[in-house]
Amino acid sequence: MVQGTDTSRQVPGIQEMLTRLISLPSISSASADWDHSNEAVVRTLAEWLEPMGFTVEILEVPGMPGKYNLIATLGSGPGGLVLSGHTDTVPFDDKRWQSDPFTLTEKDNRWYGLGTCDMKGFFPLAIEAAKAFVDQPLQQPLIILATADEESSMNGARALAEAGKPKARYAVIGEPTSLQPVRMHKGIMMERLKFEGQSGHSSDPGLGRNALEGMHEAMGELLSLRQQWQSQYQNPNFRVQVPTMNLGCIHGGDNPNRICAQCELHFDLRPLPGMDMAGLRQAILDRLQPVAERRELGLTFEPLFDGVPPFETPADAALVKACEKLTGHTAHAVAFATEAPWLQKLGMETLVMGPGSIDQAHQPDEYLELSQLEPTVDILRGLIQQFCLEGKEA
Repeated sequence: MVQGTDTSRQVPGIQEMLTRLISLPSISSASADWDHSNEAVVRTLAEWLEPMGFTVEILEVPGMPGKYNLIATLGSGPGGLVLSGHTDTVPFDDKRWQSDPFTLTEKDNRWYGLGTCDMKGFFPLAIEAAKAFVDQPLQQPLIILATADEESSMNGARALAEAGKPKARYAVIGEPTSLQPVRMHKGIMMERLKFEGQSGHSSDPGLGRNALEGMHEAMGELLSLRQQWQSQYQNPNFRVQVPTMNLGCIHGGDNPNRICAQCELHFDLRPLPGMDMAGLRQAILDRLQPVAERRELGLTFEPLFDGVPPFETPADAALVKACEKLTGHTAHAVAFATEAPWLQKLGMETLVMGPGSIDQAHQPDEYLELSQLEPTVDILRGLIQQFCLEGKEA
């Protein structure tokens, strides 16, 4: 094993680092009762990275007080490798945990704690991998990136993309994939459709404009669009090979003997790579506007959140080939979404790969298998060796 400098040896070991990170609550949630700042986590990472020679930049996410991104850079140059993770966790149900979620607990060759798998556990492993290179003549920079609010809004990654930083050639996001490289995932769109009509007594339909009947027709249009898209788009890399649309929540009206004046539908769309979200929204609107006009209904159609674009890196990309070689696994597709589209937007060849299983994420008694620690460090060192020290693409 390559040894780092005396300075790098002053940085805690993997277990001590993770113990501290797990002890710092950094839940992100749309509910203010749950939502925490991630500042303590970010400043703790800076405390470890700066003595190793990293130049650390801490950026507050615009419009989100208490939420911060961290960019830590070792070396310089126009290319380089980003090792990226999010600092936040999901909320938890204390009654369903068998141990304290904020105390790293070892049992049955596993480390338990909120964020061990998703994904605070990635940071100590990335730092451990970096220790071997702090006094090496890097040809391209190594960047450790820590983002805010991935679990709720992804606004941390959005802010970085808007700011145009960091600049690098390659990026690995350490989400839990059981150390199997992931080169594509679907997008996420959650939309709100609302019709406003006119109430009136049910005995005379001419007295009002029924929003619920308009919604019934609109739902038919949506399901027709779904069928059209599923015939048009398929990707065999996914277990569910077609884009999906789920009509998830509907409410409207207030009494059986009143014409329904308002009706609202929330639905979810999961587009495949290659499907443009703005184009999909326009196609939906083109189907809905004639319904509203014909029935003289007010129409509101808007996203419930900004959405996550679909993501794909080509199978023959240098980073994909390198990760496949280091892991022995062929890159594949997953159903969950990540921050990859925004790193890709920054011009980076991007791949998702990290320790832990997605099956453990967002679950009580979340854990990380100890058997994944050393392989993760070895794989990350292999990537740093190739893309930062040697500056090779393949």
